[in-house]
Amino acid sequence: MSRRLWEIAGLFLKLGSIGFGGPATHLALMEDEVVERRGWLSRQHFLDLVGATNLIPGPNSTEMAIHIGFVRGGWPGLVIAGAAFILPAVLITTGLAWLYVEHGRQPQIEPIIAGIKPAVLAVIFSAGWRLGRKALNGWIVGAVFIAAGIASLCRAREIPVLLACSLIGMLCLRWQQNRRETAGPTGGGGLGAVLFAGMLGGGGHGGKSVLVASLAATGAGAATTATLGQLAWFFLKVGAVLYGTGYVLIAYLQGGLVREYGWLNDQQLLDAIAIGQFTPGPIVSTATFIGYVVMSAGGPWQALAGAVVATVAIFLPSFLLVAVTNPIVPRLRRSRWTAAFLDAVNAAALGLMAAVTLKLAVQIFVPSGTGLNATALLIAAAAAVAALRWKTSAIWLVLGGATAGWLAWWLGWPAT
Repeated sequence: MSRRLWEIAGLFLKLGSIGFGGPATHLALMEDEVVERRGWLSRQHFLDLVGATNLIPGPNSTEMAIHIGFVRGGWPGLVIAGAAFILPAVLITTGLAWLYVEHGRQPQIEPIIAGIKPAVLAVIFSAGWRLGRKALNGWIVGAVFIAAGIASLCRAREIPVLLACSLIGMLCLRWQQNRRETAGPTGGGGLGAVLFAGMLGGGGHGGKSVLVASLAATGAGAATTATLGQLAWFFLKVGAVLYGTGYVLIAYLQGGLVREYGWLNDQQLLDAIAIGQFTPGPIVSTATFIGYVVMSAGGPWQALAGAVVATVAIFLPSFLLVAVTNPIVPRLRRSRWTAAFLDAVNAAALGLMAAVTLKLAVQIFVPSGTGLNATALLIAAAAAVAALRWKTSAIWLVLGGATAGWLAWWLGWPAT
């Protein structure tokens, strides 16, 4: 294997191991590594790929990893980047599934994760700040950004919001270009940074949070009549139509696994979602846990086969879709209409990212409406300063947050 492929594998294994916090965090980590530090992609190319992932089904952060691997290492890079990014979450989730089935419990790591949450929030904010400086370079894309963010905060569905804002933004941008063919950008990078920061003024919760829940000690295997073929077909269908955040996945799982097939009960589904929320990497790795539990009645080897089948099935459509769409992304930028559409998609995607950041911030800093969590606020502020002022690597911010959370717990300070 070439040196370039080893670099791809090492980077995405690292990102998959520290990627707490969902797609917004994963995109922030990737932007920091492949644009800011390594220069594998330009910021514009990175934004275009983000826009492309928002237009196809599947977990966005995993698809970004696959896109980057394809750009950097061709077909082998595509497979290696995607597999390396997924692998840490899959291994951790499989181990937790075994503990759950055999002992009905999980490791208690709340103080460490409680410290990671505000550090991750700072990583997301710093990435949004940098991307906003590039993407939000005029009043039209700024308006698209704000409209998408407000719609998300008002609980509108993400895909209709993304498409509507992108189409309207494209038409407005072309109108502006026709009127002022030689005009430069208005507002510049400063507008993007201010708009992204300005979105963080209120909200609730959404996306894949880093919320840690103590699993009920009810573990045990599910009474199931599922076969590996049925399991594969179910998760293949989910992977082929999965748009939106991790909470969209919950709706698919509850409707299919609990109501339609009866493979899991509600408590087991909630436990599976909790596992997916606090493990690193994509929340879609919840499928690994579910595959293990659903097939556990057949013994540990059958359960392991269920975990593998469910994982491969739900991620397979993402690999295929990226392989089809990646080569056409640069061509989209060369057309005035599709370039305008990409600019609008990028602005709308950043608006959704800002809304997720805001919702997560409220949950972290004011948990359950119990008052301000000063410890979390201090960790987030310190991490944000380190990220923006000294460009500290995200891995050190995450490790620092984990250490601070543990120290806060040891000293008796409120960290959750």
